[in-house]
Amino acid sequence: MFKSLTSLPNPTEGDWGERLLNTVASKTIRYLFTQSESVEVFVQCHPSSKLFQGSIDSFKMNGRGLVIRGDFRAEELSFQTDAVVIDFSNVLSGKLTLKQPTQAIAQITLSETGINQAFQAELVKTRLQNLSLPALSDILGGEFVSFETIQFQLLPNNGVRIFAQADLSNGEIVPISLSATITIERRRRLVFCNPKFEADTVPESQRKISQTLSAVLAEILDQMVDLDRFDLDGITMRINRLETQGKQLIFTGYAQIERIPSSSSPH
Repeated sequence: MFKSLTSLPNPTEGDWGERLLNTVASKTIRYLFTQSESVEVFVQCHPSSKLFQGSIDSFKMNGRGLVIRGDFRAEELSFQTDAVVIDFSNVLSGKLTLKQPTQAIAQITLSETGINQAFQAELVKTRLQNLSLPALSDILGGEFVSFETIQFQLLPNNGVRIFAQADLSNGEIVPISLSATITIERRRRLVFCNPKFEADTVPESQRKISQTLSAVLAEILDQMVDLDRFDLDGITMRINRLETQGKQLIFTGYAQIERIPSSSSPH
């Protein structure tokens, strides 16, 4: 479901330009996502005559149930830009293009369920399979390990508990359980700080190897969750703050928008 709302005045020309821009903006936003439950577009332009020179005071979008690249679901996404200058002649041909870069404040809400579903994506799974790492050479003797069935449990105060299974190439399955605190590094990378091995859920005979594998998994996750890996073409996102609220993980930050991407396809 797509809605286009605006605060433009009501003159005939303003109405025509408003309807056209809303249609084009909604269509453009829609193509950024593989799937969406709802998207609302709000265009602010006073007076409306500025629209025909391509000048817009602010552009807002609120979306729910948005899926990016087929596997990564955001429960909610909202952003509001600074003043925007567009090429109105391109709007007439059904395209939304910026004449100069702009910034937007943004908020993204992920659910615990959506995070766990993301770990089933091929883009993520391939980075967790058939690994041969120096830290494991002493205990695995050069064999490979794959981390599977990863489950996140969000905790208060930006905490997370992680369960997984390590599938060793000799056929042994090692359960993994650890807790950590999620923080932000350089405004773009999630870091799992102070990882703590939780031995209670692991058989005593496997605790030593499980503790080592838990530390390795925490290090791998530190290197994986980097916003630069998921940027849409022409849009760079940065995180100012994150917070766990119940079964949700909420990010607030900003986006530098150089151009409007044509789709959510990978680079």
